[in-house]
Order: sequence, then C-alpha cells, then structure tokens
Amino acid sequence: MTYTEASMNALRQSGDELADAVVATLFERGEVGKFNTLMRYVSTAGSPLPDGLPEVAREYLQTTSVPPSWVDWGEMEKARLFFIDNNVHISTALSFASMPACYVVPHVAKLLSATHGLNYPSKRMAETGQFTVYLMQPGAFEAGSRFIPAAQKVRLLHASIRHHLKRENRWDTEAMGTPICQEDMIGGQMFFSLLVLDSLHRLGIHMSTEGAEAYFYAWRVVGAILGVDQGAVPKTLDEARQFLDLYMIRHMGPSEEGAHLTRQLIDLYEEVVPGTFFDPIVSALLRYLVGDTCADWLRVPRTGWDSVVKILPSLLGVLETIEDSSPLGAWALDRLGHLTTVFELSSLTRGRVMHYAIPEQLKKDFGISGNVPPTHRWTPPAPTVAP
Repeated sequence: MTYTEASMNALRQSGDELADAVVATLFERGEVGKFNTLMRYVSTAGSPLPDGLPEVAREYLQTTSVPPSWVDWGEMEKARLFFIDNNVHISTALSFASMPACYVVPHVAKLLSATHGLNYPSKRMAETGQFTVYLMQPGAFEAGSRFIPAAQKVRLLHASIRHHLKRENRWDTEAMGTPICQEDMIGGQMFFSLLVLDSLHRLGIHMSTEGAEAYFYAWRVVGAILGVDQGAVPKTLDEARQFLDLYMIRHMGPSEEGAHLTRQLIDLYEEVVPGTFFDPIVSALLRYLVGDTCADWLRVPRTGWDSVVKILPSLLGVLETIEDSSPLGAWALDRLGHLTTVFELSSLTRGRVMHYAIPEQLKKDFGISGNVPPTHRWTPPAPTVAP
C-alpha cells in the first residue's frame, strides 16, 4: 500500500461509524450515566451483561465481543512470548517514546488535554499500561479475560470525545478533519507498535524478526477491535514505516499542550524513581528515545545524564548476552522484568483497576478553532523520507 497526502487527507474525514452511533444515541436518550454505572460491572469477557443496560449498548457489546475472524492465533502467541521476554523494555518504550510521540503532534496533544484526566497523567499512563498487560495475557480473547471489555470501552471513549468536540463546536472539522480520525487512530497504532520496536532497537535489545513482526501483528488486531479501518491500516512493517514517516512529517511540531503533558510525565516518573539523585535520568532517557528536536519541542530539560544514558544500550547488551547464553539468566531476567513491570503499573494505579468511562463533558477551558543470535536480529525498516 502506498500512502500519499491525498490518501492521508481522506483518512482525516472518517471516524468510527459504529461507536459514534452508539454514543450519539446514549447522549440523545440521556443514558450515559446509567451506562457508565452498569459498565463498571462488565470487566471480564463472557460475563452476563447487567440488567438495565441500554439496548443500543447491549447490541454494541454483543457485536464487538469477538475478535476479527482473520486473527492468526499462532502469531498472537508469538507476540505474547515476545512481550514476556521484553516486558520491562516495552514498558519503557511505551512510557518514554510512545506517549511523548503523541504529545509532539499538536492536535493530538490538544485532544488529550480535552479530558478531565489532563491533570492526572498517572491515570492515562496506568490505563495504557493496564491495556497492554491485558492484551498480552494468556487467553486475552477468551471468556474471563479483561482485554475485550477494556477495548470496547476505549472505543466508546474515543467516540464520546468526537461527540463532545463536534456538538460543542470546539473543533474546526473543516480545517482539521474529524477528531480522533482514522489517520490519528492509525498513527496511534504505529506509536504503540512500530515506535516501540524502534525504541527497543535504539536501546540495543536483541529482537528476532519473527518476534518483532508478531508484536506488530498483535497491534493490528488491537486496531481492528478499536475501530481502525482495515482497508487503510499498514499490513507490514515496511508499510508502517511509510505511514509513520508521512504522518509525523505532516503533523509533528511544538505546542503548549504537548510541553505541559510532557512536564507532567516527567514529574510522574521522577516520583516513581526512589530518591532524587536519579531523577534527571527520566528526562535524559526521554530525550534519548525521541531525539533532540522533538525533545526541544516538548521542552525536555537537558541534564548531565544526557551523555551517560547513551551507554545504556551497551549495558543492556551485556544483560541480553547473559539472557541469550544462560537459561538460568534468561529466567532471572524475565522474572525481574515481570516484577519491574508489575511494580511500575501498581505505582501508577495505586493498586486499583482502572475503569474506562464515557466522559459526560470535557474540560471547560479547552479551546480549539523469542531470542536469536545477533545475525538474525530485527532491524528497523529504512526511513522513507529523507532527513
């Protein structure tokens, strides 16, 4: 598939017809509060839907309760094993590359600023981390899992933001397209898949081509469940590179909202890091993964750790070598990675399960007119746009 300015512009006009219709009906009938209350009891796939659930919501939940028929379950299992092997690195990439990438797209940063969660970045990060952990659990798509209900709620959350911005005339649709449009949804899918793989590569993590492709495939499945147009989404990593390069060239830049969100992200993780001596490593790692230009746009402070963090790939390379050569070392490092991820997520959630709900209003002040030898390691697709 070839992406052009024209094809990308077309994607800016489309939202998610199914979820948009459900949300519009809930608001029209004044049933949003009732829906949110009852949906707190819907947290696992296959559980009976509560009595009193609005009929339009019941139909939506039943329609979206199964994954796409084309899913390759063998590939999904490879993705799960890849996540287990690299969970702490993936969490790092999500936190210090994927989220800041959202902030460096001004209109996306403005959208993120539209919700009440703006002043609570830990909630947004916890929701992202929890969503990914749910996805990579064994049986994520089976009865009893938490992933499908979480995805169904996230899809409605996106639709509700579109609803508010359009209804309240706080979004210039003619100039900027549909809020949380198909282009942005695909862009987000690339941030959480290809950009994560890019970050792992930059950190010097040993990855097989098979594992990288499986991880990317898993996020293709996620995109389908979240309402991404499967006729437009990249199917391969090479197509993903083309899309992401063009998307970022079209949209990335500085913004007050992006800088504010980044400052909150840095503050959040400085609180998680014990003591204060290592606090500057948060900014240094963020700058290392997103690059100086984007970091400057996001006003990431320069610190004395900026040079130190550049040796991180070498240190991680030593650990990866131990993991590759020793079954005991592999077990110990995988266990440490699991515990680190659990600690990070529990710190963000304060031990609570995060609930996804349809916001009944937006912020009032929001204004918008498997390990393999090194010779078989995965390498990122080459850039498609000259620097």
